[in-house]
Amino acid sequence: MEKQKSFRRGMEKQKSFRGAMEKQSSVRGVMEKQSSFRGVMEKQKSFRVSLEKQLSFRDKRKVKESPGKRGDTPLHLSCRAGNLIKVKEILQDCESLKDVLSKQNKDGETALYAAAEYGNAVIASELLKHMDSESASITAKNGYDSFHVAAKQGHLEVLKELLRSLPDLALTTDSSNSTALHTAAMQGHIDVVNLLLETNVDLAKIARSNGKTVLHSAARMGHLEVVKSILRKDPSVGFRKDSKGQAALHMAVKGHNVQIVLEMVKPDKSVINLEDNKGNTALHIATKKGRTQVMRGLLSVEGININAINRAGETAFDIATKSENPEIEC
Repeated sequence: MEKQKSFRRGMEKQKSFRGAMEKQSSVRGVMEKQSSFRGVMEKQKSFRVSLEKQLSFRDKRKVKESPGKRGDTPLHLSCRAGNLIKVKEILQDCESLKDVLSKQNKDGETALYAAAEYGNAVIASELLKHMDSESASITAKNGYDSFHVAAKQGHLEVLKELLRSLPDLALTTDSSNSTALHTAAMQGHIDVVNLLLETNVDLAKIARSNGKTVLHSAARMGHLEVVKSILRKDPSVGFRKDSKGQAALHMAVKGHNVQIVLEMVKPDKSVINLEDNKGNTALHIATKKGRTQVMRGLLSVEGININAINRAGETAFDIATKSENPEIEC
C-alpha cells in the first residue's frame, strides 16, 4: 500500500510538472503572439510614416502648383491637365468668354498658352472656337505667345490647330523680332519648320533685330535638315546678311559640321566669297576659329578665292601662319 501511495505521489508530481511545463509553453505562446503583434504594429507605424511623407510631398506639390502661387485660374489648370470636359464646363458657365480666355497668370500666360505649351491640341481647338487673333496672340512675360511656345516645344498638332483657326499667327514676332519659324529652327524641329514654310515661305526672309535670318541660326546650331529645308524653299536666303555683314555661311563655319557648310554652297557657289563688314570671307572665319575640317571642305569648293584680303590686310594664309594651332598646315 505504501508503495502504491508513493507511486501516486510520483504520478501527481509528474502531472504537476507537466502542468507547469504547459503553463510555460502557454506563456511562450503569448509572448510570441505579443512579439508578432509588436512587429505588425511597427510595420503599420512605418507604413503610416511613409504615407504621411508621400501625402506631405503631394501637399507641397499642390502648394507649388496652386492657383495662389502662379495665379492660375481653373481654366489654366484644366488646360494643362488636358481635361476637356472641365474646360467645356468652365467655358459654358463663365459670364464673359473674352475675359476668361484673355486672363493671364503671374507669368503672363493665358489658358491657350498653357494648352499650347503642354501639347494639348484638342484643348487648344476648343478654346480657339471662342477666340480672335488678338486674344490668341497675347504674349507671356517671356515674350512668347501661344504659337511661339508650341513651335519651341515642337507641338506640331497644336500648331496645325492654331493655323487652321488663325493663320496670321505665323507672322507674329517676339521682342527680338523672331518668328515662330525662327524659334522652331533653333530647336531643330524639322516637322514644324516644314509646316511653317509650306504655310508661308516668306517667313524665311524675316530677320531678327540683329539681322539674322532663320538660316543663320539653323546653320550656327548645326541643324542640317533644317538648313536643307530652308534652302530648298528659298535659296536666296543664303545671301542675306546680318548687322555684322555676315551671311549664314559665316555662321556655319564657326561650328564643326562640314556637311552643313557644303550644303550651303550647293545652290550658288559664289556665296563662299561673300565678305562681312570686316572683309572676312567664310575661309577667314574658319581659319581664325581653327576649324580644320571646315577649312578643308571650303578649299574643296571650286571658285573659292583663297587670296581674299580682309580689312586688316590679311589673307586666310596670313591668319594661319599666326595661329598656334598645330592642326593648321601652312
